[in-house]
Amino acid sequence: MQFELTTDYIEVLKQAIAGSNDNFLKSKLEDLHAADVAGIFYQLDFEEVKKVYRLLDDETAGEVLLELDEDLRENLLASLSTKKIAEQLDQMASDDAADVINELPENLQDEVLSQIEDIEQASDIADLLNYDEGTAGSLMAKELVSVYAHHTVAGCMEEIRKQAANVENMYAVYVVDENEKLLGLLSLRNLIISEPEKKVSEICDEEVIVVKTNTPNTEVAEIMEKYDLVVLPVVDSLGRLVGRITIDDVVDVIRENAEKEIQRMSGISEGAERNDKWWRSIRARIPWLLVGMGGGIISSRIIGQYEAQIKIQPEVAFFIPLIGATGGNVGVQSSAIIVQSLASNTMIGDKIGPKLLRELGIGFINGIICSLLIFGYNLITSDSLALACTVSISLITVILFASFLGTFVPLTMNKFKINPALATGPFVTTLNDILGITIYFLVGRLLYGQF
Repeated sequence: MQFELTTDYIEVLKQAIAGSNDNFLKSKLEDLHAADVAGIFYQLDFEEVKKVYRLLDDETAGEVLLELDEDLRENLLASLSTKKIAEQLDQMASDDAADVINELPENLQDEVLSQIEDIEQASDIADLLNYDEGTAGSLMAKELVSVYAHHTVAGCMEEIRKQAANVENMYAVYVVDENEKLLGLLSLRNLIISEPEKKVSEICDEEVIVVKTNTPNTEVAEIMEKYDLVVLPVVDSLGRLVGRITIDDVVDVIRENAEKEIQRMSGISEGAERNDKWWRSIRARIPWLLVGMGGGIISSRIIGQYEAQIKIQPEVAFFIPLIGATGGNVGVQSSAIIVQSLASNTMIGDKIGPKLLRELGIGFINGIICSLLIFGYNLITSDSLALACTVSISLITVILFASFLGTFVPLTMNKFKINPALATGPFVTTLNDILGITIYFLVGRLLYGQF
């Protein structure tokens, strides 16, 4: 049954913590999933978290540690001795343990590694720490099951029994030669239905999708998503099997990349977190706010140039927000579609021209619809045909330009290897505001001069 966290439950725990009722606390937590325990921690103050955490066994404590956000995990690690950290790392998968050690200060990393009792585990973690962050090598786990090609199915089953104890989730068996070079993959289904005397080389699949240790994480995620894989073997430059990447690790990569894209599109420096300190949050948000403010100053200067026209026809000023907001919205819509297509690789090989024409066509139709609506509104509420024409013509022109910019800017940035997500949000909106106001007053001057 799914655990439901309630205020009453938290209050009961808080009372037990205050009364040092350790046995009661253990009984309440022992059957919970690590993710649920982590959820409870967010409802407690840090001193209460430390008291509860020390009641958990090493395996559970390690699982809970992995479910916490970076800030709380760092604070909790800082409150533990290096020996205690080592004991918990000993119970983790090698990739998770390496991630935790990476978050420790450099002067503590070697000390923690030296206190891990399982020498093989310590060696695996040390190997993983040597790979560059953001690569398949840093993402993979060393635990896997491999057999030699000359093994029979019966011998393979015996080998699996020996190795599987250290593998949390076994999705497949890898076939290697005497030099540990990957030769193929053996599905559990084929293994079960095959005759015991058959050779592994006869039933394994030699067409295996692999990545190298230096393959970027984003590319790993794309490969696993494209081919619907739950596990992906990792080889070194010589083709030797060195690890595997499971779907749970890739889900984390996809989530982190999505969060970064959302932050960039919102005008926030990547890496910002909900629980960041005030100064870090301010520093992450202020750059694009200043860009927007700069755009606002330019827009105000443009409006100032038409002060005389506004005094004569003050109703012109009523529609400045409409022109700016519509242009900004259209630009963000167009750029968001382009950024999404680029991120999912559905535009590989596409030329810019056809994409621009498509977005301009959509913008033109939307512009006509919006312009006709605002034209009818102005005819009903105002006696000025010049105003109705000015707003409508300006609106369709602004929508066309916004569609063009929202498409052209991210495509161009992508061509020059600049993250196109930066083109969405504040940048396109600010640019469209300036352009929209300029077009509006130019059209107004022209039409009011004729009428």
